Amino acid sequence: MREIIFDTETTGMDPAEGDRLVEIGCIEVLNQLPTGRTYHQYVNPERDIPAGAIAVHGITNEFVADKPTFSQIFDEFLEFIGTDSKLVAHNAEFDMKFLNAELKMVGFPSIDRKRVIDSLKIARRKFPGAPASLDALCRRFDIDLSSRELHGALLDAQLLADVYLELRGGRQPGLALAGDRSGEFDDYVRIERPYRAPRPHAASPEDLARHRAFLETKVKKALWLADETAEPEPA
Repeated sequence: MREIIFDTETTGMDPAEGDRLVEIGCIEVLNQLPTGRTYHQYVNPERDIPAGAIAVHGITNEFVADKPTFSQIFDEFLEFIGTDSKLVAHNAEFDMKFLNAELKMVGFPSIDRKRVIDSLKIARRKFPGAPASLDALCRRFDIDLSSRELHGALLDAQLLADVYLELRGGRQPGLALAGDRSGEFDDYVRIERPYRAPRPHAASPEDLARHRAFLETKVKKALWLADETAEPEPA
């Protein structure tokens, strides 16, 4: 199954207030494993980037001045995500409202929300009451955050790919059967364990006799103490 893990950076919180995309980062995942294919693009938002947004992601007006606008890159973005791959984002509602607002401005239909998987909702169901931010989940799953001084769409998508894998149950040996796996387990240590014969567990006749005598003194007229030699009654 092909999935696209993605993240965006923006000029603010709401496209209805004129905020725009400034960065898109996507990671292709096939059967829960990253393939190495990515899509990454900085976008000229055609407006000023507020200081508060710059403090979050570090993308300045000067940096995006020579970058393409969304109208110049949306076709290659749509080609990368395809028409039926699932789209995975953390707090997906935020990212999707920006993507669909940008697509609307270039006269393209919105992306179907049925394609979208929100990893934030998965995390909240899996760990109710626990912090569910991307940083918190990386710490929970011991994923290295040392390179994340600022938010970045591609970096966050890469971190989310690792988090999403853990949320889905972690890496399974059967997921990577293709290719040459010779030597894959060379570092494993084989432990020789001494053979131990199974212990006898059937009760001896003496044990059975003592058990029967005990029951006869403690349980009166027990059904299981009836004469085993008696003929069964006809049905």
